[in-house]
Amino acid sequence: MPVPDPPVTGVPSDPNELAAPAPARPSRLDPAIAARLRRTADGLVAAVVRAHDSGEVLMVAWMDDEALHRTLTTGRATYWSRSRREYWVKGATSGHHQYVRSVALDCDGDALLVSVDQVGAACHTGHRTCFFTELPVTGTKGGNGHD
Repeated sequence: MPVPDPPVTGVPSDPNELAAPAPARPSRLDPAIAARLRRTADGLVAAVVRAHDSGEVLMVAWMDDEALHRTLTTGRATYWSRSRREYWVKGATSGHHQYVRSVALDCDGDALLVSVDQVGAACHTGHRTCFFTELPVTGTKGGNGHD
């Protein structure tokens, strides 16, 4: 028997409550999870995506509460496109799918770490990862990395 989705959340119950901005769009995300998120002014949380098997960082995208809900409940990485202002499931048009193995929330609640089984390229340019451009580091060499 199917389990009904939780009610749509996003409206604070106490207007005086000091919390992160409420999500911009209605969501069925578990209210206990939603309460832990610290969102940008436009209701988003950064999602750092890595390959489950190697730990390689593949890309960074954005999720709102509903994108996170869809990701957690479908096992398919779902993001909010800031440019198109719509949800997108990674691979729906490209065939380069992301099957979610785990999602972790950082200590501040303002970033997610999404571990995926990546099929094909993660980057829209066709590269395995979006982080293929190395920048030169010209700082001091041989130090301990601390100032």
